[in-house]
Amino acid sequence: MKEFARKQREENRIVGLVPTMGALHAGHLSLIKRARQQCSSVVASIFVNPTQFSPSEDFSKYPRNLPADTEKLESAGVHCLFLPEAKEIYPQGYSTYITVEGLSERLEGRLRPGHFRGVSTVVMKLLQIVQPQFAYFGRKDAQQATIISRMAKDLNLDSEIVVCAIQREPDGLAMSSRNVYLNVTDRQAATVLHRALQAAQLLLQNGIRDASSLQAAMHRVLKEESRAKVDYAEIVDAQTFEPLTHINRTAYVLIAAKFGETRLLDNMLVDFSDTGQLTAEL
Repeated sequence: MKEFARKQREENRIVGLVPTMGALHAGHLSLIKRARQQCSSVVASIFVNPTQFSPSEDFSKYPRNLPADTEKLESAGVHCLFLPEAKEIYPQGYSTYITVEGLSERLEGRLRPGHFRGVSTVVMKLLQIVQPQFAYFGRKDAQQATIISRMAKDLNLDSEIVVCAIQREPDGLAMSSRNVYLNVTDRQAATVLHRALQAAQLLLQNGIRDASSLQAAMHRVLKEESRAKVDYAEIVDAQTFEPLTHINRTAYVLIAAKFGETRLLDNMLVDFSDTGQLTAEL
């Protein structure tokens, strides 16, 4: 991989990186499409990163299907597939980790201690190995994308982090590799996440800016689905992930819930134009 990266620099090619853990779906392919629009050389990586899983999480069960993933990437026009082994990323005696303080301890970080340390570290390693000008991440994992963007800014990395829109199934469920874990009943129940966000979106479009009112609307919808075990339904500042009481700047409306043994995330981005007009993007 380092030789590939060196050759790309010598040829002054614009390199885009799409880091993945495999089990690819249309959401990943949308990142590759975006990368191909901006870059002359697109690298996709597949690495199920052990350091972002706690002992109680699903590292060994995480879906893996390299032949299908390879076929999808070839069809999508990826120029290079990077398949590092764990010993290449974390050689014996490895002891250096990246932590974005503050952001990494909130919400997902609070519920999954050490998770974002593992994410930040592996992304830094991939950026250093591939040396891309651009790296692409999905907005579904909003806190992760924000942490990676902050890391790149704080450490003066040459790679620009590009955060792309959520891709959804026809019924609104956000695309995720973990969706394959859902049985038929839980798969249907999981659409409640999208409906709860839509309830908040409608209030925002009607001029409601009070966070507690939006949260109450989301919880009313979530309570209609008994299979949803909600971890949180929060409204936060999009940069700090601190809770907001009133939406007067860019914010995320975030939901996390379990359906059976499968934990899913979803969110809505609330942004303001230069004229103060609000948009709420699912």
